[in-house]
Amino acid sequence: MTHDEFRALRRFPALDGLRAIAALMVVMFHFGGSDWRWLSGHSGVHIFFVLSGFLITTLALREEDRSGRISFLDFYVRRLFRIVPVYLVVLIAMALYYAPPGALFSDLNGGMPYYLTFMNEFSTFGTFTISWTLGIEQKFYLVWPLVAFAAGAIPLGRRIGVTVGLIAAAVVAAVLSRDLYIHYVPILIGCLLAILAHHPRGFAVIRPLTHPVVGTALVIGFVGVQLALGPAYHAFGEVKVIPWYALCVALMLPGLLARSPGTRLLSTRVLGFIGERSYSLYLLQVLAGVAVLWLVKVGNQVLGTGFVLNYGNTRAILVAIVALAMADVLYRLVEQPFIRLGRRIVTWRRARLEPSAGHRPAPAATQADHGTEESPRHPAAAPPVKVVG
Repeated sequence: MTHDEFRALRRFPALDGLRAIAALMVVMFHFGGSDWRWLSGHSGVHIFFVLSGFLITTLALREEDRSGRISFLDFYVRRLFRIVPVYLVVLIAMALYYAPPGALFSDLNGGMPYYLTFMNEFSTFGTFTISWTLGIEQKFYLVWPLVAFAAGAIPLGRRIGVTVGLIAAAVVAAVLSRDLYIHYVPILIGCLLAILAHHPRGFAVIRPLTHPVVGTALVIGFVGVQLALGPAYHAFGEVKVIPWYALCVALMLPGLLARSPGTRLLSTRVLGFIGERSYSLYLLQVLAGVAVLWLVKVGNQVLGTGFVLNYGNTRAILVAIVALAMADVLYRLVEQPFIRLGRRIVTWRRARLEPSAGHRPAPAATQADHGTEESPRHPAAAPPVKVVG
């Protein structure tokens, strides 16, 4: 793949497929019991983190190219309408279900103050502790644009240096303070990959990874890494293994952007369907598990059987199917409408600012491009990717 071909991509369908696999890994790990321990499926969270850092940073860099800077307000509006509505719907559903007799809502075993303030990773109680990932990502969304883009366009080397410095700081903080800081490393590694891919000199470094043979070999190698993850955690500890695992994910991604067997496999409609709903699917897995147990109970009453559904393959598969069905409803009724609302707010705000912006000369490289995120008008401008964080 050439740098121009990469910049011309509006969507990365194979990454939707990878997101689908990551979400299913987490569900199978949580509900499959010992049958799925070998997969170390909780590592799917770190695949999400690398993808999130890569996609969010790519979007910001392309906006910076078009406008000379990024709009922090627009960025936060998009993130707000992308993340919060679905999260609140699931949180309210959890609070209603677990409410004690006579109470309207449950405090989820003392975790509600953490969940309402996106301090999820600090809640060690509660029945919604799987949402710890939201606490990590929301803090990243809050700080990263200010650190990486507040000074406007800065040289490639300096931006790489800042990112590497933050990775090192997260590792040191995890070693000296709390393990949870290590989870910022995968996100920042995704950011670093996006910075390299965006600039011609950086892309030259990773371009060999986009060769179909190399990309296929890296995908196969990553499968081996995934299978060896459990023993590696046991031997070295998660704090030492997670950065290397995230680096392996990042090395695999360039090959999934180009034409390769792995790209075609991950770009299928089924995986794309699941990947687009992976955020809702991840949040809904606890309620899906409850729903599956209720369905089994009702089925036993109707059929007069005593079937018991313990942890294992059957339960995990049923939970995944139910969670996907619930996620599809949430995706259509909540997620997509609010994403569109957020985009309309951004477009309306830009339209109001456009007359005054017209009095200022735009940067020469992007002066002709005044397109929106979804519809760039200038054919020579690098179109943004469709980000599903």
